[in-house]
Amino acid sequence: MLCLAQFMLIIDITVVNVALPSIARDLSLGDTSLTWVVAAYSLCFGGLLLLGGRLADGLGRRRTFLLGLGIFTAASLASGLATSGGMLITARAAQGVGAALLSPAAMSIITTTFHGSERNRALGVWGAIGGSGAALGVLLGGALTAGPGWAWVFYINVPIGAAVFALVPTVVPSTPGDGLRGLDLRGAVTVTATAALGIYGLIQAGHTGWGSISALVPLCAAAAAAVVFVVVEHAAEVPLVRLSLLARRQIADGVTAMLGGSTLLLTGFFLISLDLQRLLGYSALRTGLAFLPVTVATVAGAHLAAHAIGHLGFRRVAATGFTLAGIGAALMARIPRDAHLFTDVVPGFVLLAMGAGAVFVSASISAMHQVDHREAGLVSGIVNTGHELGAALGVALASALAVSSLAAGSVHGLRTAFTVAYVLALTAAVLSLRLLPAGRPDPSAAPVFGH
Repeated sequence: MLCLAQFMLIIDITVVNVALPSIARDLSLGDTSLTWVVAAYSLCFGGLLLLGGRLADGLGRRRTFLLGLGIFTAASLASGLATSGGMLITARAAQGVGAALLSPAAMSIITTTFHGSERNRALGVWGAIGGSGAALGVLLGGALTAGPGWAWVFYINVPIGAAVFALVPTVVPSTPGDGLRGLDLRGAVTVTATAALGIYGLIQAGHTGWGSISALVPLCAAAAAAVVFVVVEHAAEVPLVRLSLLARRQIADGVTAMLGGSTLLLTGFFLISLDLQRLLGYSALRTGLAFLPVTVATVAGAHLAAHAIGHLGFRRVAATGFTLAGIGAALMARIPRDAHLFTDVVPGFVLLAMGAGAVFVSASISAMHQVDHREAGLVSGIVNTGHELGAALGVALASALAVSSLAAGSVHGLRTAFTVAYVLALTAAVLSLRLLPAGRPDPSAAPVFGH
């Protein structure tokens, strides 16, 4: 039941990308609104994820899980019923809020309910959900959009959510919470506001120019909000994030690598979905099928990295992953207007995705390396926050650099976006060799499974 709920959250990241052109057409959405359909979910998911973990401790794990599931399911229904861009974006943000409560509560239930080998098996299933959910999401998104319509990419969550909501109380025991004393709401609000302002500024820059007032004001406000967040966390009795954790090199660098890998991958998902359907005339179903080798490559990259990291260490695996992603982005920066899927799109995208998968594993294990078990949950939450905020950042960068030109039938912006991705990936590869820990994970340590 818990993994089924997590499965919905994973699917919701990829399923919507395939449906974007149909959503834009039916709701008459402009480029900015279309970007927010994707970004609002990842932004609220990532921005409130740590607060969700705190609520699971304070309210009780089962209660928080059911609260998040209820919000997510209701918001999925509202997303399908949306008749305007504003309604859909609001509902998507609410989905992100529900996901931020549901996901850490579900993980906490698993780690406290199962022990020994049973826990490892449960975590193995949990980890496998990520790859299978991403792969099924693109297929499901294409099939549902081409069949009953894009609203069903959201409606499909409703019966699943209702069934899980009814069954969980019968199989998951209720546990008392520790109380909500000292809950850092101000920290959660300021970190989410920081990300939201930054993303809004990037999106505006793509439409009005990087030097425009409408771009500079929110970007400067994001910087100010980040300073406020640091002040709030220093003053909080029970801070959302202990800033001393981020001062540890392996944690800060691991989170940064996770954010970078997620940014690269979601940039590709967002732009290629629009390119295939808007410029090449692919149907939603054909687009979903085209994405299948990409999602498989992400999982393959993660598995290869998990085996290689014990021999090569954190630095080399992360650097190799970013290098692969950079080569893939460089190939995609040459996509012609009349591109062929299997010669011009898939090879580069597969390399980018495989590299990102390797980065995810290296970043997660590096950040968790030699972390005290009492801090493991918090550090894992910080890493996953980096993943979700990186997804929102990737969509915002893609929108700023490429969406307008794609709407006009040109690949100039798409080439620019992937050129920037290529430069960022290779820069990250060099920095990984200098900044990430040089060591290897302890072979006896428990495996780390991230979102």
